[in-house]
Amino acid sequence: MKRVMAVGVFDLLHAGHLHYMEQAKALGDHLTVVVAHDDTVRKRKHEPVTGQALRLRMVQGLKPVDHAVVGNPPNVPIFDILPIINPDIIALGYDQEHAEDRIRTQLNELGYEHIEVTRVEGLSEDLDGTRKIIARILERAAGKEA
Repeated sequence: MKRVMAVGVFDLLHAGHLHYMEQAKALGDHLTVVVAHDDTVRKRKHEPVTGQALRLRMVQGLKPVDHAVVGNPPNVPIFDILPIINPDIIALGYDQEHAEDRIRTQLNELGYEHIEVTRVEGLSEDLDGTRKIIARILERAAGKEA
């Protein structure tokens, strides 16, 4: 069985997230999704709109997802979750700001040479990202049709 791991915030679940999960699942037989811990979101991005428990529940409800877990808080090394999930592949979203080469180097240094790192394709829709959706809402709230 080929195990795939996908990671993300999934703050406002949208079509781009579903597309990411579908593409990640297509890479293997079992998809585990790591939903970012609230403290990690605060440290790296912004105050979460929805809490990690709700985000976890929403991701668990997606058809391609076999299992979902909340990730480590920011004071725990990010790769500490790998022995629990034991992935063969880490699938990165098309717009995630992770450098594949850096991840590959860190995995090799930690003895995870067998884990493949791949980036999936994006969705061609215009509202395929949380920031785009928020911008559209703000434009409409200000009376500007997009």
